[in-house]
Amino acid sequence: MKRFKPLSRIISLCMAAAVLSLSIGEEVHATSLPYDTYNYDYREYIHYTPAAYVPSTEIGGENFTYNGEPVGRFLTPQDLCQADDGDIYVADTGNNRIVVLDSSMSKVVNIITTFDNEGTEDSFNQPYGVCVSENGQIYIADSQNHRVVVLEKDGTLVKIVANPQSESLDDGYVFTPLKVAVDYADRIYVIAQNMFEGIMVFENDGKFASFFGTIKVEISLWDKFWKRLATKEERTQQQLYIPTEFTGIDIDPEGFVYASNIDATGVQGVRRLNPRGEDVIKKGENKNVGGDLQISGSSDYSGPSQFTDVAYRSNGIYSCLDRRRGRIFSYDHEGNLLYVFGGLGTQMGTFQLPVAVEDIGGRIVVLDATKAAIICFEVTEYGRLINEAVALRFDGDEAEAVGLWERVLELDENNELANTGIGKAYLTAGDYVQAMKYLKLGMNRDYYSIAYRRYRNEMLTKNASYFLTGILILIVAIIVIKKVVKKKKKGGAA
Repeated sequence: MKRFKPLSRIISLCMAAAVLSLSIGEEVHATSLPYDTYNYDYREYIHYTPAAYVPSTEIGGENFTYNGEPVGRFLTPQDLCQADDGDIYVADTGNNRIVVLDSSMSKVVNIITTFDNEGTEDSFNQPYGVCVSENGQIYIADSQNHRVVVLEKDGTLVKIVANPQSESLDDGYVFTPLKVAVDYADRIYVIAQNMFEGIMVFENDGKFASFFGTIKVEISLWDKFWKRLATKEERTQQQLYIPTEFTGIDIDPEGFVYASNIDATGVQGVRRLNPRGEDVIKKGENKNVGGDLQISGSSDYSGPSQFTDVAYRSNGIYSCLDRRRGRIFSYDHEGNLLYVFGGLGTQMGTFQLPVAVEDIGGRIVVLDATKAAIICFEVTEYGRLINEAVALRFDGDEAEAVGLWERVLELDENNELANTGIGKAYLTAGDYVQAMKYLKLGMNRDYYSIAYRRYRNEMLTKNASYFLTGILILIVAIIVIKKVVKKKKKGGAA
């Protein structure tokens, strides 16, 4: 029987390993990811975190059939969106078609390749962007036909927006729409190629109205100084200060427009534009909504992030897609970075050329033009806790979020956002000592100052009677001492 002891030990070790793997399931899965998941602390150092989302599936056109025929592989797809009824629309650009999937992305429910245009069969030429309005109409940025096509769900033509006319447009301007979005009033927002003045806005009748959200170019004093000293030939060789083009667009339920752009400074790669076109986005503690921070000496830093798309999710949370490193950066309504995941590569969960991001049924999905696939990410417990806590805070329920933030700290003890969330709850409840403790751990100077000021005022109010009594006693003592000294001096003189 002794000869079976090593085998029994091996079996026991295997069983123990299996139990251990089940007990830490999510953590094991997170460590096996082909990229790091991280955040930045107050000092702008990288802080590695558990994964908020993990890859689950990759979906391509070759996975489907439609009317008994294979759909075929997507070809350089450029955009996707989800309609209110749950259907998902993919701009299969290279195949000149719009592919419609059901809400679970398990089957194709429609493929739009042609439509009737006043009795003539019309088709698309590299449709780059697609979106669906609240009333179910499909807006397609038919880029190489230089128009926006509006269709009903059944493919019936509603209208075509083309050849915009305005004094503000240059003579001979060629309208090449790339991305399109529609608000509650059916106003059409178009990101067009080589249009630096801003997002083009069309009224619901298709007439060009104005530019929206123009990014102002700031020239440094140093550049202005050298521009004055430079000769005419040198000035012609200097870079042109041209406003940045927008790259992606989404609209939240309140009508605010989220628009991504390429920012050379790496500070602001996304804007939140109010109805007047003014940027009202908040930038959080690091004053940065531009993706990766510029860390000197970092081997992974090869220039600022390049946001190619943005997706508003819910409760003030929005996610931006960085095409330079293939990462998704998610922020809350105050501009705080919540979590980062994704990367470039060929493994599951990585991208080769990410072009669009969406939140579909709680999953974050990314469209990859080179892989010609939709990559889906499922939320982990860590990500769910953060999302729910941020949602409660967005609704003003700071106290209700405390339990969630405490569970976040169990998974990530150095999470500054969780400490700040708990500190804010104590601040609202009037427990300034605990508020200062957690706000200090969260490195939140602004709210710590508020908590300290309120604590100081509270202490002054509570002990005002003691302070006044002490001051009165001190004054009386000074008067008595002065009189005693004066009498002693007179007695000595006599």
